[in-house]
Amino acid sequence: MPKKIIFHIDVNSAFLSWEAVYRIRHLNGTLDLRTIPSAVGGDRSKRHGIILAKSIPAKKYQIKTGEPVGEALRKCPELTLVPPHYELYEKSSRAFINILKKYSDQVEQYSIDEAFMDMTGTQSLFGTPVAAATTIKDEIYHTLGFTVNVGISDKKLLAKMASDFKKPNLVHTLYTEEIKEKMWPLPVRDLFLVGGASEKKLHSIGIRTIGELACADINVIKSILKKHGEIIWNFANGQDVSIVEAAPPDNKGYGNSTTIAFDVTDTSTAKMVLLSLAETIGRRLRKDHVRIEVISVSIRFYDLSSVSHQSVLQAATDITKEIHEEACRLFDELWDGTPIRHLGIHTSRATKDSSSRQLSLFDNTDYEKLERLDRAVDSIREKFGADAIRRASFLNQDKIDHLNGGISREKRKIDYSNEKVD
Repeated sequence: MPKKIIFHIDVNSAFLSWEAVYRIRHLNGTLDLRTIPSAVGGDRSKRHGIILAKSIPAKKYQIKTGEPVGEALRKCPELTLVPPHYELYEKSSRAFINILKKYSDQVEQYSIDEAFMDMTGTQSLFGTPVAAATTIKDEIYHTLGFTVNVGISDKKLLAKMASDFKKPNLVHTLYTEEIKEKMWPLPVRDLFLVGGASEKKLHSIGIRTIGELACADINVIKSILKKHGEIIWNFANGQDVSIVEAAPPDNKGYGNSTTIAFDVTDTSTAKMVLLSLAETIGRRLRKDHVRIEVISVSIRFYDLSSVSHQSVLQAATDITKEIHEEACRLFDELWDGTPIRHLGIHTSRATKDSSSRQLSLFDNTDYEKLERLDRAVDSIREKFGADAIRRASFLNQDKIDHLNGGISREKRKIDYSNEKVD
């Protein structure tokens, strides 16, 4: 049986790279954002002000993904900031994945900017694994204009670890027999799934490298990190049985949330936000032909404290009105009047079972009518655009988008007439 060969391909500074290439190739820009301290950042006025991606030169200033834009600017006052452009990211991601599929029919998209490939048995077509990875890397660069790192291994986990070695535009191997040499000397925080809290606990017992974790007593690790400790101990020892899955698994739950541009202090506004979230969740459920059985509502207050509450429905649903009404009921039980910064609706126990619901003797709701109405609205929006039809409650106000959650509208496109493109 041939040795398993797994590639992990990771776009270098993806959002920033895609923006840099677009500005050079399509807007006649001459400045490459990848060569200067730069970052993709949210809009502080709408309280989405965090760093989403940064250039390699920006790393020298200890700028981190996820930190507030204001903090990044304090570290590097000359930092060049550009707004997010998710339509560009989605288009670039599709082009990236399409190139990978030329080399293997087993491509698993892990995120918008990374993927696994099962390249087992392809040596006669594309040469050695390193040669094949180099060919793929170079085709992506010459065709699409951005660089990737490729990690090669016999295990998915190790391929992902390898792709995170020295960047950019490089190929690295990390086979099982290479972990002691290449992976064990690394800081324990570099291991997949080791976050800041886990790192701190491991440091407290003298474990600072991946090798020290791998050689530690697993019972000691489990005593401080429970089940998660066993998982990362196995990873440190290169133990991973996962396979490349070309077909994505079904969603187990659907959810949306939104940070509101102002503090919400009244029930009616909060419930309008919940309606806008229910609209997008319901549409996604119907598109995937699934219904959900559990609904939860989360609230983050102005001081960043948060609460959540969930309930189990009597019957699985994909009806927007039903999702909204249950979310409002949960909200009423949760909210104590504290100003609200962020609201979310999350669902779980998704099922494709379309069997008829059992009606209560006292329930006069015409569920079939509501389902037909939702599908008619979906059809109109699909054909004529998301704004072709909206509920009357959203007509005379401009503070709340009638379809909220996910990627907000201001992040989907950039008005380059307002942008300085050097």
